[in-house]
Amino acid sequence: MQALHYFNPQSILDTLVSVGAAFVLGSLIGLERQVRQRTAGLRTNTLVAVGAAVFVDLAQGLTGNEGAVRVIAYVVSGVGFLGAGAIMKEGINVTGINTAATLWGSAAVGACAGADRIVEAFVAASFVLAANTLLRPVADRINRNPLDEESRESSYTVQVICHGRERAVVHDRLIEWLEADGYPARHVEQIPFGREDVHIQAILYATSVVPEQLDAVMERVEQMPGVTHAFWSASAQDG
Repeated sequence: MQALHYFNPQSILDTLVSVGAAFVLGSLIGLERQVRQRTAGLRTNTLVAVGAAVFVDLAQGLTGNEGAVRVIAYVVSGVGFLGAGAIMKEGINVTGINTAATLWGSAAVGACAGADRIVEAFVAASFVLAANTLLRPVADRINRNPLDEESRESSYTVQVICHGRERAVVHDRLIEWLEADGYPARHVEQIPFGREDVHIQAILYATSVVPEQLDAVMERVEQMPGVTHAFWSASAQDG
């Protein structure tokens, strides 16, 4: 029987040590996540580490180090898809990125253990835990500090409400005057507004403006025939 042919007590002991190390280290990483009640907690991180260790250990036993290297590459990409499932976007808010990165770290720990690099697995797990614990208060403190207005990047939007018959002229003059003051438009959109009016919205390339300059442009636009409102606004950019 092939099963008896492949039965090797020394190989089984080696696998037990590798998978056992992945189990312990993955559990430590997952325990920290479970305490913080994250999406991927104790069991998920443990299973990721154990699964990576088993795949790498099996490949190494069958084809040696070359096969283990190929499987590690597949583990990296496979866990990337798993981590993507933990990332959720609700409006402008994105959550789960740290959880996905932790799963990736657990897979790296398991891969080290499966390749019989136990010391490296302990080192990797230590740094993953340190990133999630020691750096957490540092990140929280930074997030609580408001940004100075000078260092904040903003997106500037110019908005004009005009009569539909005048929209072509208003559009051309608006773009012309903005470019003359050094504020070219990155995107311009015309949206129906009521029965006869049109809402012209222009998003500028600039990340900072001189308010007086834009105010002057808006005053000129508002004096044009058919224009009822002309104003600009600023909003903080993501990332």
